[in-house]
Amino acid sequence: MPKNKEATFEESLNELEEIVQRLERGDVPLEEALDAFQKGMVLSKHCQDTLEKAEKTLTKMMSETNEEIPFEESEQA
Repeated sequence: MPKNKEATFEESLNELEEIVQRLERGDVPLEEALDAFQKGMVLSKHCQDTLEKAEKTLTKMMSETNEEIPFEESEQA
């Protein structure tokens, strides 16, 4: 993957899963494990941010006046 292209959610999640599997096996040298753990934390944060952004987008609806309103408020109206 090119350095200037940000990984997709799926790419980040797959890489995170690979890191977790390697660390769970326990056959990774300490220095490499620390590097993998740090990379995993970055990937985890990226995935979390992506999911939060998607959730915010999906929980908004357009009102009759074309205003965005949170989904919860539209249910009460």
